[in-house]
Amino acid sequence: MRSLTASSQSNVALRDPVALAVASLAAIAASGLVLWAVGSAIVAAAFLAGVIAIMGIVVLARRLGGGTEPAAPVIDWTIARALASGEGGALAVTDRAGRLVCANDRYEAAFGGFVTPPSLPVGDAGVAALTAAGRTAWRDGMGGAPGLVANGAQFGVTVERSGAQEDLLVWRFVPTAETDLAADAGRLLGGSAGDALGRAGVMAALMAPQGRAIAANRVLRLRAMGHEEGAIEGRDFASMLTADGEGAIRFASEGPLGRPLRIVHVPLAAGSPSLLFLIDDDRPVVSGRGGAQTSEPARALVDLLPFGLALVDRDGRFIHMNEAFARAAHVEAQSPPVYPGDLVIREDKAAVADAVRRHAGGNPYVADMAVRLRDHPDEPVALTIAGARGLGEAAVLLSLKDNSEESKLKRQVAQATKMQAVGQLAGGVAHDFNNILTAIIGHCDLMLMRHTPGDSDYDDIQQIKANSNRAAGLTRQLLAFSRQQTLRPQVLQLPDVISEVSNLLKRLLGETVTLQIKHGRDLGAVRADPGQLEQVIINLAVNARDAMQSKGSGGVLTIQTRAVSVAEARRMGDDLLPQAEYTALSVSDTGTGIPAEALPKIFEPFFTTKDVGKGTGLGLSTVYGIVKQSGGFIFADSAPGKGATFTIYLPVHRAEEAPKVAPPPAKERVEAAWGSGTILLVEDEAMVRAVAERALVRHGYTVLTAEHGEAALELLEDGANPDLMVSDVVMPTMDGPTLVRHARQRYPSLPILFMSGYAEEQLRKSIDLDNVAFLPKPFSVQDLAAAVQVALARHGK
Repeated sequence: MRSLTASSQSNVALRDPVALAVASLAAIAASGLVLWAVGSAIVAAAFLAGVIAIMGIVVLARRLGGGTEPAAPVIDWTIARALASGEGGALAVTDRAGRLVCANDRYEAAFGGFVTPPSLPVGDAGVAALTAAGRTAWRDGMGGAPGLVANGAQFGVTVERSGAQEDLLVWRFVPTAETDLAADAGRLLGGSAGDALGRAGVMAALMAPQGRAIAANRVLRLRAMGHEEGAIEGRDFASMLTADGEGAIRFASEGPLGRPLRIVHVPLAAGSPSLLFLIDDDRPVVSGRGGAQTSEPARALVDLLPFGLALVDRDGRFIHMNEAFARAAHVEAQSPPVYPGDLVIREDKAAVADAVRRHAGGNPYVADMAVRLRDHPDEPVALTIAGARGLGEAAVLLSLKDNSEESKLKRQVAQATKMQAVGQLAGGVAHDFNNILTAIIGHCDLMLMRHTPGDSDYDDIQQIKANSNRAAGLTRQLLAFSRQQTLRPQVLQLPDVISEVSNLLKRLLGETVTLQIKHGRDLGAVRADPGQLEQVIINLAVNARDAMQSKGSGGVLTIQTRAVSVAEARRMGDDLLPQAEYTALSVSDTGTGIPAEALPKIFEPFFTTKDVGKGTGLGLSTVYGIVKQSGGFIFADSAPGKGATFTIYLPVHRAEEAPKVAPPPAKERVEAAWGSGTILLVEDEAMVRAVAERALVRHGYTVLTAEHGEAALELLEDGANPDLMVSDVVMPTMDGPTLVRHARQRYPSLPILFMSGYAEEQLRKSIDLDNVAFLPKPFSVQDLAAAVQVALARHGK
């Protein structure tokens, strides 16, 4: 997926000056009008001065308040791209301003570059269809434009409104190759499906847009060509028919004594192959729904086709619908609808009725509409409307696609996109808080060096430090949710982890809740952080306890482990669970259960069903982040009043599978943190830089400070020769890794100690440097001094 927003971002800087110039001209013009109306130059000058003052206040407020527009959250399009790649189509994303935000490689190949939709090389009619589909998507959430041709290839297009703020359009272009369709039609019509139609008295053929036959079933070949294996492919179908003076149509091979035919043409999409059905005109008719009449073969035809079809008469009433249509429209057998408008919400009734009326009156074109069903108004569906002829009283053919699975995938993509954006926000907030907490904890440590137990201020300082450490725990929760915390994974068995935490659980659950632990056989080892895994179990157990106690009595909490084979994972058929071996951990309770409307939101940050003041909404978000960062999957199942079950699937670890990123060695403990040498300290946050400098000076080091990477390079160019560089990772203008690469051109063996509020694993994936140590924020004075001494000792200094 390629991002195409860089060019558009260069225009942002021009907005404020242009707007200021326009506003200034407007103010001068307004003062001129005041002078003309009042006739007083003093009043006009005072008016102009007031306007200029207001403009100055606005500009100053924007600058002080960060007037530049906040950067849009970076969205991870991996899932959307995987879906598009799996469908074999091109994908593009545009924003509210109509700019192309990103597109995949198939899009570039299909349209000869990154052209912004709807201005694609598809002809004027295609551009108009794409424009209409985009408007429909902005209004209803989904639009479509089938049968577009670009560079000799044919595409079907769907447009979906998406994004955390619903400010993006996702354009999917799925190729529809005629050769593949012909092969499939030949196989179906020449096989059992075509024979079934023949037994019902229906002759079927697939026709190219030019009127030539692509494939046909046996009974049509027999009637049109004289024998079942007649070569019908590529022949002009009209040349095989004849009409008499009364308008009766027959096969030319049967002559004037042949049985007359009724022809039903079903256009699937504009410009694409269509289905042609021929029925003997002397077949009896039967009454359908609403008193209308339709032929028995026509009903059999509609029932046999695999996609949802319904027949509507000239008065707009349903005559017949097949099971696929009823399933897609969520029609109940005991209360069938009378009109197509009965299926949709009130806002769409008029549009559907008008479209049905136009096609019943002879409109030859196929229309696609995005409508919302009455029983499922949240998910727009595509309704295709075409005129029908030769089906008795049926005048309109409706087609509706069952998109329940597609809607499920869309919700999952939207949820993943939202969680990605919120996760990035949480990670950034945690990083900033870690800087603040580093300064607070560091200053507390420096003050404690001047106070001893018993001093009047000692207890107050200890209290400040204790609360700061509690706040540091909250930032770790935010990092866990955003999957950016530092993990120490180990190869372990889940029963061992549960055994370690079981005694704590018994105390947390209380006397009214019974804890049951069950372990399966042949459990595979998993690779995870045992401490974080214990946190997952505790969070789930506490939530279960609260749910059971809310019923006014206790209950049973069951923790169970079991092995999941590849075959079982395949049978589960969940699109989000890859086929592999897993060790499953389930936590079940007998509480009140989770309401159906809340179940899709339980892993969202700050969402809670508890009373105000009794829950932060971060518990399950933290569980979700830890599980996903560990490479696992978590699912929740619940029935109201019957408790809830959370199941975690962790992939089985194989000994031959080495981790992609080797975990850093454990910190070496030193008895004393005093030392000597020159330290180059680079930190853009002044408060962190100040406390780190004082801490290192107190422990015997000579400290050179720099507020950013350029200042540090200037010190090195001036002849500074530090024994160790202690640097932040994320800094403006020049980040820590870039600084280190420049510094090592002058001092190749210079040891580096990075300090950062972001996760070490995330940083190591993006930093390709040797001899680098990490110190996570927030840290104490003792932590910093010990990390510096260890880094120097490893390099013999």
